[in-house]
Amino acid sequence: MAGGTAVVTGAGRGIGRAIAARLAQDGFTVLATDIDGAAAAETAALLGPGTTAATLDVTRRVDVAALLDGIDDLAVVVNNAGIAAGMQGVAEVSLAEWRRLFAVNVQGVFIVAQEGARRMEEGGRIVNIASRGYLGGAGMPHYVASKAAVVGLTRAMAVELRWAGITVNAVAPGMVDTRMLDGYPPEMRRAMEAREPSGAAADPAAIAAAVAFLASPGAAFINGQVILADGGKCIGVPPL
Repeated sequence: MAGGTAVVTGAGRGIGRAIAARLAQDGFTVLATDIDGAAAAETAALLGPGTTAATLDVTRRVDVAALLDGIDDLAVVVNNAGIAAGMQGVAEVSLAEWRRLFAVNVQGVFIVAQEGARRMEEGGRIVNIASRGYLGGAGMPHYVASKAAVVGLTRAMAVELRWAGITVNAVAPGMVDTRMLDGYPPEMRRAMEAREPSGAAADPAAIAAAVAFLASPGAAFINGQVILADGGKCIGVPPL
């Protein structure tokens, strides 16, 4: 069991909702936030007492600071809010699209983590959601770069904040069964899932379990690490 308040961004659905549910189960008071306030409220309603909701744009520092100022026992911050990218090669990605992804996936993570760290006491936990994509891949250089930046930020913050007794780690999911997959044609999704070690996309609860571990008191000696939660795909994939 844990205690204190856990703030989860992007908690309106998918991985974020699963994380909020798991942390509530583990004994945290959960604040589920999302830029879609109705979705965040739905998460809170599903989880019941002990979970509240708030609309939050992670790129707006003034809003992040105001929200966190209302919490006097901040124990965990989970930076799950992020946006995906369409398939575009290096030659096709526009600067506007590059900036859009970095605004949410990197700047948003930095703002929430920084403001959270300023309000945490010893024993605080920051968990950033990266992606297996940070290892590299064709067709979305802006997304890959943004998630690689999250990994770098995680390690940089961990080096500094360890002296304050705050750990900063990341979870890098592989293919997860969320609405991000809805845009793929069925035949493409089947081909992608065939390359997964389990033969299917992961349940969001599997990612939430990794986050819950890093947020737990038992993970006090783990800092600056990236857990690749992809079923082992990172160590090799079968041929198409």
